[in-house]
Amino acid sequence: MTRASLDKQPHEVAAMFDRTAARYDLVNDVLSLGQDRLWRRATASAIDAGPGELVLDLAAGTGTSTDAFTQLGARAIACDFSLGMLRAGVQRRGSSGLTGGVAGVTFVAGDALRLPFADGVFDAVTISFGLRNVADTGQALEEMLRVTRPGGRLVVCEFSRPKPKAFDLVYTHYLMRLLPVVARTVSSNPDSYEYLAESIRDWHDQKSLAAIIQTAGWKRVAWRDLSMGIVALHRGIRPEKS
Repeated sequence: MTRASLDKQPHEVAAMFDRTAARYDLVNDVLSLGQDRLWRRATASAIDAGPGELVLDLAAGTGTSTDAFTQLGARAIACDFSLGMLRAGVQRRGSSGLTGGVAGVTFVAGDALRLPFADGVFDAVTISFGLRNVADTGQALEEMLRVTRPGGRLVVCEFSRPKPKAFDLVYTHYLMRLLPVVARTVSSNPDSYEYLAESIRDWHDQKSLAAIIQTAGWKRVAWRDLSMGIVALHRGIRPEKS
């Protein structure tokens, strides 16, 4: 199997991303028409991590998203359960190791449903285009809450529902018809982009995801749309201890 099914079995999702790792960042840039760079900057701005803070970047893949946090002076951990993605990120930075600090980023293998970190150790936790791929969205958000300090921040960058309606119809056509065709010309695992299109179409809208985040225990939950709602940034705060 070269793609995962929509029941999102962890071994299927990890294996799919292992096979996608070689050209993952290039394909994302092509398929998003360069918008992925804007989305990464917006996520880093929303996290607003400063010197001395520790950021957990989940579903970090090759660590491209994680670099935005270290550039602001924060320390950052890139965590993913695809070893292929992590290896690609480490090797790109000139090392053959899988864990340890590489150019300001520490790479750690881990599952979002069972994070290998102690309680309350991160100032901020973020996940970009990965929450959609976990088998249990609520459990993943609860794990993120657990490892975030009281008063710490959550930022979720994820595909959402475009506005206005007419644009949503055009976008859906692109997802289901054109995206897999384009992926076949540039991706190392084009079948995975059929999963990508289907998983985006099957995902929550902005309001529904906000409700799930709040149910997981996060407070002051809000969102804002990027690129006319193709992507939404959801934010939350871990409540302070009483």
